[in-house]
Amino acid sequence: MKRKAPDLGDLVELATEARQRAHAPFSRFKVGAALRTRDGWIVTGCNIENASYGLTLCAERTAVFKAVSEGLRDFDAIAVVVDAPKLAAPCGPCRQILWEFCGDIWVRMETLKGKRKTMRMSELLPLPFDRSNL
Repeated sequence: MKRKAPDLGDLVELATEARQRAHAPFSRFKVGAALRTRDGWIVTGCNIENASYGLTLCAERTAVFKAVSEGLRDFDAIAVVVDAPKLAAPCGPCRQILWEFCGDIWVRMETLKGKRKTMRMSELLPLPFDRSNL
C-alpha cells in the first residue's frame, strides 16, 4: 500500500526563496531546493552555474552537501522549485546523490505557477546503484 505524501508546503516556500539566490547567468534556469531532516532541520540550496557547465552545481546537490557538511543526516523530504511550464525532476547526478545521502525520501517538484507532484525517491530512481552493489 502506498503511503500518502506529506504536506510539504513549508519546504516549497523555502525552496522558492532559495531559487531567488540562484546563480544562472548562462541558462537563466533558476532552481531552488529545501531539504528537511527527520527532526525538522531545513537546509536550502540553489543552482550555481559555471562557464564550463561541467562544474555547475544543482540546487538539490547544493542542499545535500551543505547539510552533510554541517553534520546533518537522516533526511525525510526535499522540495524543488522551478519557474517553468512543466515540472523539473532532479537530474541523474542529483538522483544518485539524493539516494546515497537521503535514501527513499519524499520529493516534491513544483513550478512557480503551482503545478506540483510529490513522489518517493524509489519512484524517481527505481534501480539505484549504492553501497549494497559493492
